[in-house]
Amino acid sequence: MSASTDKESPQEWEEEFPIDHANAELVNRREFARLLVFLSGGMTAGTAWVASKDLLASPRKLTSDYRICGLAEVPVGGMLAFVLPAGDVPYIVIHLAEGEWRAYEQKCTHLSCAVYFSAASGKIECPCHSGFFDARTGEVLQGPPPRPLPRLAIAVRPDGVYALAQTTPA
Repeated sequence: MSASTDKESPQEWEEEFPIDHANAELVNRREFARLLVFLSGGMTAGTAWVASKDLLASPRKLTSDYRICGLAEVPVGGMLAFVLPAGDVPYIVIHLAEGEWRAYEQKCTHLSCAVYFSAASGKIECPCHSGFFDARTGEVLQGPPPRPLPRLAIAVRPDGVYALAQTTPA
């Protein structure tokens, strides 16, 4: 037999496992590794962009006191969620007792789940991982949150509850 006839006639394994060589070589290991490096680099660049945008952004502050609600709008033991016009961070204001109000960020310090005030327990609760905060101080009472809730400075006036401009977090 000549060498040309060996190449023309299929070998035994080729008959049992027919492979279209054009399709089998579309993606090789080197191309797959190149794709993984490209995707990893893109994800790294995207993460760096988001982090730098957050670090370089100038903090937005209130220019004047912001009226959150009227005194009669939130009953004793009630809560109201709101967002300040100078930002996008959610807050809650809690009417603890007659004349006693508190305002905190609504994001848990563990994994940023939304927290809420439970009048039955008198605590601020995070339903995601059973975290509890003291409604009067914002301190952690139980669960995985590592820090107290950030408190928003407010003033109670005859016409409502106000977030104070000079002490409002960015």
